Amino acid sequence: MATFYPPSSEARFHALRLLPGQEVFSALHTFVQQHQLQAGWIAGCTGSLSNVALRFAGREETTLLTGTWEIISLNGTLELTGEHLHLAVSDPHGAMLGGHMMPGCTVRTTLELVIGELKSLAFSRQPCAVSGYDELVISSR
Repeated sequence: MATFYPPSSEARFHALRLLPGQEVFSALHTFVQQHQLQAGWIAGCTGSLSNVALRFAGREETTLLTGTWEIISLNGTLELTGEHLHLAVSDPHGAMLGGHMMPGCTVRTTLELVIGELKSLAFSRQPCAVSGYDELVISSR
């Protein structure tokens, strides 16, 4: 059953470039806190990683990968208290892996991000009886 949320919101966009060696989660957390983003999402991402940390579907443990990885896709939501991000990467042979992005991803050459923010909404996470996880809650500001 679909859940309907508050009315639509205007959006604004932020651009951010991360440098080699930066850890992605901590950089995003710092950016969200500095800009007080209450309802953000990854609107676009291009770059590469030397370390990748993923939690694959249905698994509890984090898989750590080292090497040369191109980011194919990074998407998800960002809020003051957390994030929910999914990452797809490819290796030098074009083989792809993807899953829930975890702390430990390190920029290899660059990471160019466009982050959208819904100005009239706020995201938070609350326990969900259906999924058993903390899930997205959307409210008006």
